[in-house]
Amino acid sequence: MTDDPPVSWQSLRARTSARIRLARAGNTISGAAVREFQFAHVRARHAVSATLDARRLNLPQPCIEVESQAADRAEYVRRPDLGRQLSAAGRERLPHGQYDVVFVIADGLSAMAAERQGAAVLAVVRPLLADWRIAPLVVAHRARVALGDEIATCLGARCVVMMIGERPGLRCAESMSLYMTWNPHVGMRDSGRNCISNIHGHGGLSAMAAANSLAWLLKTARMRGYSGVNLKDETCIIEHGAGQDQKAVATDGREE
Repeated sequence: MTDDPPVSWQSLRARTSARIRLARAGNTISGAAVREFQFAHVRARHAVSATLDARRLNLPQPCIEVESQAADRAEYVRRPDLGRQLSAAGRERLPHGQYDVVFVIADGLSAMAAERQGAAVLAVVRPLLADWRIAPLVVAHRARVALGDEIATCLGARCVVMMIGERPGLRCAESMSLYMTWNPHVGMRDSGRNCISNIHGHGGLSAMAAANSLAWLLKTARMRGYSGVNLKDETCIIEHGAGQDQKAVATDGREE
């Protein structure tokens, strides 16, 4: 029996976005590595402070813009509770009806993520729900995941999909998550949601894979009448492209 050949650092670095085997300069890492880290930190801070501009979404249909009770980004970051409550003006803009689902594009902790990934996911998932009564699209500012519960209640929607920017990391500041909740209501627990995360164009989940997985979850939730920890993604959707296969993974909900 022979020992397996050693794995090179180059091979390991090709398999992960983590900062491993950084170049050194004396007793510390190189100046280039330090500057790269500082730039990533600045980019992450900018993602948290940036505001969502609905015009940059390039949406094919009109949308309703609402905001939470957080007055600005600074208060939004300090007061997560206010980000979960609709403003009075926002509630008045939402016409009550009878809908199966409402899609909400929300800034969360990365407006860049919502702007770059939201419309792409919508473009794929809407044709997969041909027999669904889809509510007017909502764009939510200074929003947390639970804000979708109140939006759905105001609109009379049986389900809400929050398409929200994730907390930025030091490798990707524009990753989006989808939170699907069946029979949402104010005070809903996160265990009642399903989450599809890490949707971005830097090695993350593609919009097509995420949308196909979301469509399966929506249809299964409607059939069974629930979402959350008791609803597992049983699909194995393989996307062929760019020489790499991707699997759409839905996990139990967690706060962004």
